[in-house]
Amino acid sequence: MPVNEHLFVLFLITTSVAMISPGPDMLFILTCGMRGGPRAGLLATTGVATSEIIHITLAAAGLSAFFAAAPTAFTALRIAGGAYLVYLGVRAIRHRGEDHIELDASDGSRISGRVAYLRGLLTNLVNPKMVTFTIAFLPQFVDPRLGRVWLQFVILGAVFIALEFLVDGTVGVLAGRIGHWLSRRQRARRRLDVATGSVFIGLGVRLAAER
Repeated sequence: MPVNEHLFVLFLITTSVAMISPGPDMLFILTCGMRGGPRAGLLATTGVATSEIIHITLAAAGLSAFFAAAPTAFTALRIAGGAYLVYLGVRAIRHRGEDHIELDASDGSRISGRVAYLRGLLTNLVNPKMVTFTIAFLPQFVDPRLGRVWLQFVILGAVFIALEFLVDGTVGVLAGRIGHWLSRRQRARRRLDVATGSVFIGLGVRLAAER
């Protein structure tokens, strides 16, 4: 297998938990779906995924070359990335349930599929937090000892994008029902944030400590 099986299982678990926790991307897609229908929700997801493809491609190319030139730098990046994941986990727990978005689509303002796609693409593309997350997150699941680091990035990135479409695409298509459910269940959102934060903290500590 081109990737480390143990790390790949951790990657699937962590990514799945992170995806189902309502964050800025999911709430943006919810809004697009509620104001533009299933098509707008799906295109908003496509826009977000497109930006992530660009980020992952650039990260894979840059980091693969970097690791080839300085193999020992991988350990430093893993420790730094682990610390960043711990920070994200603590932040998710401290600010649990605080993400707010207006989920009432009854004001008559609608959004087209094209606008939804462009907003999803451009907002994430120029977001430095997304760049930082990509650089910190994916290398945690790469094993340089297996070689072909670029291929490991490609596989992890492809799975990440597939999960993005599966989760957020479903949210976009079923925006009305999911949006109203989330707006009524703040306690459930807080629990999801705590679960996500706990997973990120545990993962960050574990992977940063590995040799």
